[in-house]
Amino acid sequence: MEKMFYAKLWENKDLSRKQDIRIEVPPKGQAIMDIITDAGFEAYVVGGCVRDSILGRVPEDWDITTSATPEEIKKLFPRTIDTGLQHGTVTVMMDKEGFEVTTYRLDGEYEDSRHPKEVTFTPNLEEDLKRRDLTINAMAYNDGTGLVDLFGGLEDLRAGVVRCVGDPEERFREDALRILRAIRFSAQLGYEIDGKTLEAISRLSDRLRQISAERIQTELVKLLVSGHPEYLKTAYDSGVTKVFLPEFDRCMETEQNHPHHCYSVGEHILHSLNGVEADKTLRLAMLFHDIGKPAVRTCDPEGVTHFHGHAAVSAEMAKSILRRLKFDNETVSAVCKLVLYHDYGNGLDVDMRMARRALNKIGEDAFPDLFSVKYADIMAQSDYQRQQKLEKLDQWRKRYREVLEEGQCVSLKTLAVTGKDLIAMGWKPGKDLGETLNRLLERVLEEPEFNTKENLLEEAGKIQDRYEIR
Repeated sequence: MEKMFYAKLWENKDLSRKQDIRIEVPPKGQAIMDIITDAGFEAYVVGGCVRDSILGRVPEDWDITTSATPEEIKKLFPRTIDTGLQHGTVTVMMDKEGFEVTTYRLDGEYEDSRHPKEVTFTPNLEEDLKRRDLTINAMAYNDGTGLVDLFGGLEDLRAGVVRCVGDPEERFREDALRILRAIRFSAQLGYEIDGKTLEAISRLSDRLRQISAERIQTELVKLLVSGHPEYLKTAYDSGVTKVFLPEFDRCMETEQNHPHHCYSVGEHILHSLNGVEADKTLRLAMLFHDIGKPAVRTCDPEGVTHFHGHAAVSAEMAKSILRRLKFDNETVSAVCKLVLYHDYGNGLDVDMRMARRALNKIGEDAFPDLFSVKYADIMAQSDYQRQQKLEKLDQWRKRYREVLEEGQCVSLKTLAVTGKDLIAMGWKPGKDLGETLNRLLERVLEEPEFNTKENLLEEAGKIQDRYEIR
């Protein structure tokens, strides 16, 4: 893929001076725009690529908007793909790279809080830009005209504000997903949401019920892996999580009166999100690691709250929520495993035997992520016994490394014998064979030096005699 280019701001770098903004469009994208303009039509790069270029970021995609109709675009280029003709979009292929080219359009009435009933093409760029969601996404650019910013997007970038184009209620009534997009962009950019826009989010948050789980999932993940996942609190404060994640609302409303904690369950979750890297599985694990605490909360006579068994309950709830939001099975499995074991072995002195059994139980691949989850959990608690907790965690890490470095067997895949070896000595495939392999593994977990083919085949022979299958 060819190199993408950053915006080139003139020396004063004053983002209020539109005439100073120069965006270097990738050569292939520029070639497409040149062909369109040479044919007598208008063409601009538009939306996110303009915003990111101004911010000095590398755009993921370069979208082009034009006064030409899809049919006219298809006549200008030898290779096109009908990406979304009903919305005026054609993908133009330059070599092996595709660029979406969309005709200026007017959206008709929105009947489902997501899609317009009809789309009308227009030769007017302003009409196209005014239908867009946020001012920072409603800017266009070409070298001839420069930056087209009709709604104050540049000023909002400079001020660090997320604001709807025009009337925010109208924008959100058209497409309720814009509610989550506004919060997500706020988290990604570290910007505040404009007051009127935030008020409209609160008033219309319930309209998100009309949005598909898949769309909500996409926006939630983008928010969580952003630089400010704690901005999920904005979604809570404005009534948005009540619609698609009411379990989190319960956490925000559940206090933890305990020496180990200084936040409510929900606030603890928010603080923990920043304790892991911006990875989907890790951030989801932190979001859900204590999600079951409200369901198991008890309070002793001294007023101290307890949450016994919350890890297992949290894992079950996480599975239900992730499936409700249509996450793939691999993500569901990985997240739920981390949630289930996030408290495993806490406070214990770890020896090699415990480490081997933990690796067998939890899985070798999950352990590095589990360390990250445990660390984030500790750092989002009170400072009570924090140093001791971190020392125990370091002990787990040390034992884990020792098991790996010594090549100790912790699963059937590194057992010195296989099912084929047992079949060769007379075992029949089936339940008994599987149980025998597991019994051999149990012996090796206790005595790692026992993991030789000779030892294991001899032991299997003794078991075979007891099964009386000769």
